[in-house]
Amino acid sequence: MNFKDFFSNSFSKEKQRYITGLIIIAALVLIFWINEIILVWAVLGAAYLIGFSESIKLFGCKSHFMMYVLAILVWIFAGLNGRPIESSIFVAMLMAGYLGYRKSFEPKQILPFIYPSIPFLVLFAVYKDFGVRAIIWLVVVVALTDIGAYFGGKAFGRTPFSPTSPNKTLEGAIIGLAVAVAVGSFFGIGVGGNFIVGIVFSFAISISAILGDLYESYLKRNANLKDSGRILPGHGGILDRLDAILFGAIMMHFLLYFLEMWKESSIIMI
Repeated sequence: MNFKDFFSNSFSKEKQRYITGLIIIAALVLIFWINEIILVWAVLGAAYLIGFSESIKLFGCKSHFMMYVLAILVWIFAGLNGRPIESSIFVAMLMAGYLGYRKSFEPKQILPFIYPSIPFLVLFAVYKDFGVRAIIWLVVVVALTDIGAYFGGKAFGRTPFSPTSPNKTLEGAIIGLAVAVAVGSFFGIGVGGNFIVGIVFSFAISISAILGDLYESYLKRNANLKDSGRILPGHGGILDRLDAILFGAIMMHFLLYFLEMWKESSIIMI
């Protein structure tokens, strides 16, 4: 195959992916520039409900109207009470009441209230607690992990990374991790306070992003699905695009929370 044929075939396969990716980037830039909590809450809420619907299929649950009602209530509560992570307790309370109301239920119906519900709540908490710069840092690290792994795997990939996702390679994952840490560490300075924190946190977030991607691949293989949905041409569903970000958000909030606790305790000791 000559260069012209290779370029033509590759472009035809990737065209939708690139166009959708550019639209997503433009939307994110606009949201970050406006930086209004009600807008972030609404956009994340819409993504959450779509992801919630996708997770029902991934877990093989029987869809029920009340499940969506509870999901909507959870997100409204997260926006109103100002403490998104504590809203996960509200999730448990509502789910317990729902199961108590129904005499029979599928245990699998609990799973969508764990994933993606709790990770989406944590993602909103990252924005609420640490601001838009933390979200930008998160997106940069996760995106570069994915982009580096994709193109690094295409160029240098030889060793399969995981049976769960045989198309991914160890070489690609390492390149993605290296690129994410190298660039992400600079974005982390403004949030974490120094370059070392930026390096360590970017590394941990990148690893979490890789695990999130593998978990989504595992769910899709179990459900015998190629994609979690079709809403994003060339990318699949919401969870196909946000799986790594959701896992990365959990790691980021965990690390930044304890960094804040450590700083406060240091000030008190002084």
